Amino acid sequence: MSLQYKGTFRCVIISAKRLIFEDEINSLFITGDRGEYELLAYHYPLIGIVQGDIVIDWEKRLSVKGGVVRFFANECNIMIEEAPAKQTNGD
Repeated sequence: MSLQYKGTFRCVIISAKRLIFEDEINSLFITGDRGEYELLAYHYPLIGIVQGDIVIDWEKRLSVKGGVVRFFANECNIMIEEAPAKQTNGD
């Protein structure tokens, strides 16, 4: 039996109020307390602070006020404080 490389990892993003995102993804780009970095499948274990936008698979962007990221055993869990929705002037 041969093992196949799986280039994805499970990502779960939650806030205090709701589940925001849960899926298998290829890439996660975050701005943290130590700069900007990208998480890929089988990234080394880490715990850090999220301080800006989260970009999923270079397509979906989530604006956050802050949060905590944990990557372990090919699974990424992020607890965030959601950024307030931008108000537009309906004139």
